[in-house]
Amino acid sequence: MTPHWWRHAVIYQVYVRSFQDSNGDGIGDLTGIRERLPYLVDLGVDAVWLTPCYRSPMVDGGYDVEDHRDIDPMFGTLADFDALLRDAHAAGLRLIMDLVPNHTSSAHPWFVEALASAPGSPARDRYMFRDAPNDWQSRFGGPAWTKVHDGQWYLHLFDVQQPDLNWAHPEVAAEFESILRFWLDRGVDGFRIDVAHGIVKADGLPNMEGWDASQGPATPFFDQDGVHEIHRAFRKVLDEYSGDRLAVAEAWVTPAERVARYVRADELHQAFNFQFLLSSLSAESLREVIDESLAAYGQVGAPATWVLGNHDTVRPVTRYGGLARARAAALLMLALPGSAYIYQGEELGLAEVDLPDEALRDPMWERSGHTRRGRDGSRVPLPWSGALSGYGFTAGTPWLPQPADWTAVSVTAQSGQSSSTLELYRRALRIRRARLASGSDSLRWLPSPADVLVFSRDPGFTCAINLGAEPVPLPSFGELLCSSSPIDGASLPPATAAWWAAA
Repeated sequence: MTPHWWRHAVIYQVYVRSFQDSNGDGIGDLTGIRERLPYLVDLGVDAVWLTPCYRSPMVDGGYDVEDHRDIDPMFGTLADFDALLRDAHAAGLRLIMDLVPNHTSSAHPWFVEALASAPGSPARDRYMFRDAPNDWQSRFGGPAWTKVHDGQWYLHLFDVQQPDLNWAHPEVAAEFESILRFWLDRGVDGFRIDVAHGIVKADGLPNMEGWDASQGPATPFFDQDGVHEIHRAFRKVLDEYSGDRLAVAEAWVTPAERVARYVRADELHQAFNFQFLLSSLSAESLREVIDESLAAYGQVGAPATWVLGNHDTVRPVTRYGGLARARAAALLMLALPGSAYIYQGEELGLAEVDLPDEALRDPMWERSGHTRRGRDGSRVPLPWSGALSGYGFTAGTPWLPQPADWTAVSVTAQSGQSSSTLELYRRALRIRRARLASGSDSLRWLPSPADVLVFSRDPGFTCAINLGAEPVPLPSFGELLCSSSPIDGASLPPATAAWWAAA
């Protein structure tokens, strides 16, 4: 397999619960993923990132981990995981797991022990217990502190059943090194580090009110300098293993220069480019983000990453205001130098699903007092074939309801249809692998009209995207390789991106 494969890889995110159900219980599982590996090979991706499939009460979709060394029965067994990993490798795909180091489930044996122990005990010191709370708020709504039976309070930046770990405790670091080794020894190809920017809190846990963000971190609980020592320790473990194992940071941090600190030569390999994800779909904003990203990552010798969505964000079709704009954004993303991440369903052009209130499962819905609907709309199980009764995802009742109009966007319906979004992704990924995977890590901007971006990459590749409301004339860039909407040859339509190869 290619050394430093991750520098130009396309990595596909599988939300395990919603990818493929193999046993009819309405919930996706590891055997289902294994059955669908040929689809991922045909799509043309290089690796698969699995959301957490560890043993968990599933309060937050598995990000509340009870046992980091076992598979939740909802998804299968360790033997099922080993079979999936073996088949993925045989198919030429790498497999990346989700590591959750900021918090555990409140059902984790450590937290159960902490509640049964006295204030000030070593068991409590593994978490963030205090005699009085500060003013921090949970990311899911409401206070970030909960009072226990003896009057102390514990910190949970997310749900009340996700207590934050205390990384100043040596047992925490030792435990996560052991967890890394457990899965690396089984052969996994790397990890996505959940809340990579939040593992360390500011000394003394100061109030948010009055926090001075002018010289560094925006909050006292995110992007503290101490996180970098933890990531250096993770990297040392990864580097002990052959096979070029990967670690990618989920770090919601700005500006790009601060994100780049997570991917210095002795830290993690990649960090998600959330500034790109959050950018408006305008030529000015996108060019600014692209330039800043390439410059910041280039300063530390790391590849840029590009991502349009994930299980925590509104799907691009909805966020960008239509399928045509999302298709154009996808071609732009896949043309940029570096690595790209695709969230399951983007290749089908799925929109955010407006679920009824009674179907919502995200803890954000309850924690916010029903003022934030949460992230379930991007987590609805995939449509593979057929009609509403499961769409080939399950023989049972899907854990989240699927829309009645998804037959036309199913994998079966789109396969072989040259104009479909699925075939656009397949075509673009084939071209990317053939022409760009070993190409230049830089780009050159070319002159272009307002609302249009045009750039070239060696050897002999050009991409253009029209984000305006009118067609724009374009010079000939050579052979048209693909486009997100039909092109007549002389002009680039609105909400369209295209690729050319030099003649």
